[in-house]
Amino acid sequence: MKKPIAWGSAWMALSLLCLHSTAQLTLGGQLRTRTEFRDGQGAPLPQGTQPAFFTSQRTRLNLGYNYNRLKFFVAAQDVRIWGQDVSTINRSTTQDNNGLMLHEAWAEILLTDSSLKTGSLSLKAGRQELVYDDQRLLGNLDWAQAARRHDAALLKWEGKEIMLHLGVAFNQNRENSAGTTYTNATQGTYAGNTNGGAMYKGMQLLYAGKKLAHGNLSYLFLADQFSKYRMDSINGATVKTYQPGAVSRATTGFYFNNTFNQLGVTASAYYQFGKTSSLQKIRGYLLSLSAQYSLYKTFSAGAGVDYTSGGSTGAASKAFDPLYGTPHKFWGLMDYYYAGSLFGKGGLTDYYIKTRFKPSGKFLLLADAHQFSSAAPVLYAGKAARNLGQEVDLVGNYTLTKQIGFEGGYSRYFSTPLLASAPVKNIPRAKRNANWVYLMIIVKPELLVK
Repeated sequence: MKKPIAWGSAWMALSLLCLHSTAQLTLGGQLRTRTEFRDGQGAPLPQGTQPAFFTSQRTRLNLGYNYNRLKFFVAAQDVRIWGQDVSTINRSTTQDNNGLMLHEAWAEILLTDSSLKTGSLSLKAGRQELVYDDQRLLGNLDWAQAARRHDAALLKWEGKEIMLHLGVAFNQNRENSAGTTYTNATQGTYAGNTNGGAMYKGMQLLYAGKKLAHGNLSYLFLADQFSKYRMDSINGATVKTYQPGAVSRATTGFYFNNTFNQLGVTASAYYQFGKTSSLQKIRGYLLSLSAQYSLYKTFSAGAGVDYTSGGSTGAASKAFDPLYGTPHKFWGLMDYYYAGSLFGKGGLTDYYIKTRFKPSGKFLLLADAHQFSSAAPVLYAGKAARNLGQEVDLVGNYTLTKQIGFEGGYSRYFSTPLLASAPVKNIPRAKRNANWVYLMIIVKPELLVK
């Protein structure tokens, strides 16, 4: 009888401690499996190539703590394909297969008194997700199993209607004894930016937002720096040789979102300038406008257009790079554009229609259609061409419980010869059409102790 009494006493003591403490401890996790059938996802497959079929899995454990002007959060995750195992793949030394990592680890310190009514000033430092506005330029890329994070520090002012964020980051490969050269190669399946490029060496962020009646208006200025390099030929192979110093580019612009009765309107405009790491000048821009109308409580439909500039003017490139956003959300679910699969430097025009049907709190159905074109004309077969094809996306969501959900989708891409041509995707003898099917099981157990 002594053991039950001892356990009961310990549980009672813990309960009393929790009741008398204002600290909040949260413990949660996520297990997300995604089974995919890929018959041209990301790019058309060459004729005669067999489709791919696999299941990937993200396993994540989250720990949060909130007490007396301090917030602390850690998220560890493992990302792998079913079948990857140390018995068949040496994960400890093969960097591309290292799926276990620290996704987030940050502390946020409230610098002003918690009784201040006008707003709060805080400092958030550590590995963290940067998610702003609609995630077009800054998002956590949650669709990718590895997701996206930044090692950064943010000074945040949060008022009733105004928010102002100042951020800074500086990346290094190791604790150097001299110099600050950063070998910013993409590691494994983690893409540094939305176009499959390398991670920045340094970053500075200014974000100002104002709440509207049913939306928000914001301004963004982001500067990022990249290590200088030159291309050398060693034993007949082209090698990237990093040099001291860095080159900088900057992206600035505005975002607007508001709902007027049953009509939701979203618009954004950004300009990009500076230089690439190869010292080429950039003069690019992004324009976006969309509207979504709620016809009924359960159904809404809308249309929009995205334009990202491309081509060149003299020695300057006009190819806009959408930075560190979530492209899967915008330019088609098959990830043909700005999602690691390169498509030249002609830019993109995307006309789309999106519909949303939610018959109940548990079901959600989405149906989208895209018309893709090159923003700049591409020389193909002796003529200037633009049409890159059409994509149709169908997605269904079902929420079984608060902690268990299912999601499935089907996408089909109707490609053109221009899409597979050398200046764009460069796929010889490509199939004309592509298909992609996926099914996800999402489990999010949560444990809360107060």
